Order: sequence, then C-alpha cells, then structure tokens
Amino acid sequence: QVQLVESGGGLVRPGGSLSLSCATSGITFADYFMSWYRQAPSKGRELVAQIITPTVTNYAHSVKGRFTISRDDNTNTLYLQMNNLESEDTAMYYCKAQRLGTLDSYWGRGTPVTVSS
Repeated sequence: QVQLVESGGGLVRPGGSLSLSCATSGITFADYFMSWYRQAPSKGRELVAQIITPTVTNYAHSVKGRFTISRDDNTNTLYLQMNNLESEDTAMYYCKAQRLGTLDSYWGRGTPVTVSS
C-alpha cells in the first residue's frame, strides 16, 4: 500500500520559516520524481517545486530563492524548506510522487501552512 504523509505545517509569522516533510512508503522512492504542490483557499492546486535528482530541481517563480526542495533516497523522504514566508504562501501543501517515464502518481493528504501576523 502506497502512503505519502506530509508533516511540518503550522502557523508562522511573515518572514518566518517552516520545514515540511513527506514520508513515503510502498514505492521504490528512487524511481519517482517528487513534487510539492499547494492549494490556497478558493484557488486551484499549483506546482511549488519538483526534484528528480538532488541536482535537478524546478521551482515556481513565486518561491524561487525562498524555498528549497530536497530528497533523501535512504529514508524515502521528501523535504521543503520554506524561508521568508509571505501571507501569499498560505495554503494546504501536498506532496506528489510520479513514477519516472509514466503517468502513475500518488498524492499525500496535505499539511496546512498559515502565514499570518
């Protein structure tokens, strides 16, 4: 059974930092490229960052320079370090695993991030 479980969300003030994790099981983690998405209230889900290998990453323009995506293929865990958070970053954050070369994908249930003073 495939499971993706996000954690690390919470309430933070503007300018603060949070570190999200996505623990996976039931997949061969190294065979998947991993992504973080987010969905703000009343908005569609949007891509935040992707990582294929530790050196091959992609970021949404709105988070570039503030967020860092990483992966640990030994512990099958995906991370998102979020710095200098803004109110516009408030959203539910989801991790997604997509098997390389296929459309097979899995989603976690999300972890909420609220940026507010």
